[in-house]
Amino acid sequence: MIIAVTSLGDDPGSPVDARFGRAAWFLLHDDQAQSWEALENSQGQEALQGAGIQAAQQMATRGVEVLITGTTGPKAQQALKAAGIRIYHGAKGPVEAALDAYKKGRLEQVA
Repeated sequence: MIIAVTSLGDDPGSPVDARFGRAAWFLLHDDQAQSWEALENSQGQEALQGAGIQAAQQMATRGVEVLITGTTGPKAQQALKAAGIRIYHGAKGPVEAALDAYKKGRLEQVA
């Protein structure tokens, strides 16, 4: 399973970025391989509008099944749900800690 976490930096020790569409980075964790991949999101940061929808499309293209972030906007939520991606809000602290909180059921799943 591929799990995406929004991040302010390019490594799992970086703080979670509370934004989804305009997050600085997306860190993708392959749960099976126990590996990380960092994706810069300069396109989303510079977008005048539609950053969340573009980011959702990118997540779907990468095979993401779960998104961990601070919050998502309504249009991004629709796009993520349409792609079958489960969304978890309330992530804080380092990316590694947010992933652990998800695995322990401590994050709020968006209905």
